Amino acid sequence: MNAATPPPPISTGVVFEARKVRKVYQTGEVDVVALHGVDLSLNAGELVCLLGASGSGKSTLLNILGGLDVPTSGELIYKGWNLDGAEENTLTLFRRNCVGFVFQFYNLIPSLTARENVALITSISRNPMTPEEALELVGLGARMDHFPSQLSGGEQQRVAIARAIAKRPEVLLCDEPTGALDVTTGITVLEAVERINRELGTLTVIITHNAVMSEMADRVLHLSDGKIVDSTRNEVRLPASGLKW
Repeated sequence: MNAATPPPPISTGVVFEARKVRKVYQTGEVDVVALHGVDLSLNAGELVCLLGASGSGKSTLLNILGGLDVPTSGELIYKGWNLDGAEENTLTLFRRNCVGFVFQFYNLIPSLTARENVALITSISRNPMTPEEALELVGLGARMDHFPSQLSGGEQQRVAIARAIAKRPEVLLCDEPTGALDVTTGITVLEAVERINRELGTLTVIITHNAVMSEMADRVLHLSDGKIVDSTRNEVRLPASGLKW
C-alpha cells in the first residue's frame, strides 16, 4: 500500500521523560557540549524520528536513552524509574531487559546462522520469542539457517532487527538503520521496523539525517547543535513502502 494512512492510536503512557538533559565530553582541557538541556517525552507505541545533521546530538541522545551513556546533568526517567546516576549493573539490566538496539552496521557473528545469532539474545532474556518467531516477523523465515555471508545487506540488517526485538523490548532504538543500504533495500528494512512498531506496540525511535524517513513517523523531533529545535506530529503516517528519496 503506497497511500498515506492515519497513524494508529497511541497509548498515552509515558515511557521516557527527559528533563534538562545535558551531556558534556571532555577532550583534554576542552569541554565539548553534545546536548544542551534536552526536554522530551516519548510514549508507548509511538514511532518517533530524531532528525538532524551529523553532529546535532542525535546519537548522543539515543545512547543516553538506551543506557549506553549517562547524562552529565538533568533527569532521565524510564516509566517512573530514574536512570540518571544509575549504577552500571542497573543500566546493564535495563539494556538487557527493556531496550533493543539496531545500528547502522549489523554486528552479526559470521560463524553463526541467522537463527543462532538471534538465539544469543533469547538465551539470556526473561520472556523471549523463539528465534524462529522473531525471524518470521522480519520476513526471514526461509533464510534462518543461512550464515551472514550468504545473506544480502538488507537481510543481515533484518537479522539484526530480529535479534533486537526477540526479547520483547519495550523500546527499539535504531541508529541510522539504512545508512549502509541502497534505497530499495533500505525501504525493506524500514518495513520490518514499521511492522514491529505496529504489531508489537514497541516504542520505536529512529535517528536519521534523511528527512524523507520522517514521513513514516508519528512525531519528528528536529535536533540542531545539541538541542531539540522543533517538534512536529504527522497527521498521517506514510507507509515505508511509499517513501521516495
